[in-house]
Amino acid sequence: MPEFLAFINDILWGSVMIYLLIGAGLWFTWRTGYIQFRYLRHFGKSLKSSLTPQSDGLTSFQALCTSLAARLGSGNLAGVAIAITAGGPGAVFWMWISAIVGMASCFAECSLAQLYKERDEKGQFRGGPAWYMSRGLGMRWMGVMFSVFLLLAYGLIFNTVQANSVSHALNYAFHLPEVVTGVTLALCALFVIVRGLRGVAKLMQWVVPIMALLWVCASLVISLWHLTALPAIFENIIRSAFGWQEAAAGAVGYTISQALTSGFQRGMFSNEAGMGSTPNAAAAAASWPPHPAAQGIVQMIGVIVDTLVICTATAMVVLLAGHDTTVTTEDGIQLVQKAMMSFGGIWGSGFVAGIVLLFAFSSIVVNYIYAENNLIYLKLNSKRNIWLLRIITVVMLMSGAMLSLPVVWQLADIIMALMAITNLTAILLLSPVVRIIASDYLRQRKLGVPPVFDPSRYPEIEQQIAPGTWDDASRQ
Repeated sequence: MPEFLAFINDILWGSVMIYLLIGAGLWFTWRTGYIQFRYLRHFGKSLKSSLTPQSDGLTSFQALCTSLAARLGSGNLAGVAIAITAGGPGAVFWMWISAIVGMASCFAECSLAQLYKERDEKGQFRGGPAWYMSRGLGMRWMGVMFSVFLLLAYGLIFNTVQANSVSHALNYAFHLPEVVTGVTLALCALFVIVRGLRGVAKLMQWVVPIMALLWVCASLVISLWHLTALPAIFENIIRSAFGWQEAAAGAVGYTISQALTSGFQRGMFSNEAGMGSTPNAAAAAASWPPHPAAQGIVQMIGVIVDTLVICTATAMVVLLAGHDTTVTTEDGIQLVQKAMMSFGGIWGSGFVAGIVLLFAFSSIVVNYIYAENNLIYLKLNSKRNIWLLRIITVVMLMSGAMLSLPVVWQLADIIMALMAITNLTAILLLSPVVRIIASDYLRQRKLGVPPVFDPSRYPEIEQQIAPGTWDDASRQ
């Protein structure tokens, strides 16, 4: 089985996904007028606007923290270590590129999720890729297929990855039995997920900034402590990314391929740009200003925070430690712990265990919220089915924590690729709509007025969106 999964991974990530991710990112960069670069200086203002309270949905900041909670999982620690193991220091460079290019794809999918959102029976906004596949493309079958992929990924596989990393980290640091970790993690997750989307979002707006700052500050202290070593580290990253170190050995192509593949693979697993998960949170927000592009811009900040900040922080810790990175996939979190121990002694292992626990727990909770959201799309959100999903989540957390699963990361990569292929196909087909959203937003910004989306200006789009969703915005 591991050999077969590795073969599938090589096909998907060795060619298909790399070209699709880069191509989609570059396409939307052009179609949106290079929006991630044009609005880089406005991100602070957008973040401030995202705090504006909304009565009919989550604030944009709550939606951002919710999506960040899903992104900031073990992939930001173990995943980065694995990328460096598989592709060398050069993988870090390609993770950066995947984030910069992926910001445009993130803008596209989150803006579309905002545009085609609907209200559920409680008045809460719901939406995501399945919704814009149905409304924007008229392809409900594609929305159903995507929802099934997402349920498999976020209801089963990804939570198993998170629990596995947490149990390994706590066992390594405190010799805590995996069964104790699994049961405790499952019970705590169940206690939070029963609070629903709004309850989880309110919790994440406090938890996510705190845990992110803890990890970044720790990495920053270590980096400043070894300030003289940083130029050599960055030079090593660049040289390894393009195979310059290995040129004399004739291994350039292999090295570049490995670095690029590992970097994009782990970068995407971390920031989830283009994968179709983040739009599930983005659609729940009542954006301010009331325009679909506003949420797309706010969610681009999440890509920066996740990959260019958090993942870079992890990479600095690993690379400055200078440990031999010949470890197996499931030992990724131990590599980070050993690296931190080399700086701070035994406490370093416990600190990493605590960070990965916070990251993984927040990710597990939001993963469930994403899965439940797609049960709603499939119209399978009866009370019995909701509790069945919760029980499955609990079981997967306990099994992931207690069992050694060497194929977990491979399964995660495959299901992530299937989700991304489906979602990227949809947003590429909807790229004319993305261009209209971006152009309308930029036009109003250029005129110096707060952007407001008026669907009556675009009759074809007005016919596709849910009735009443943007009526209040157009009257402002």
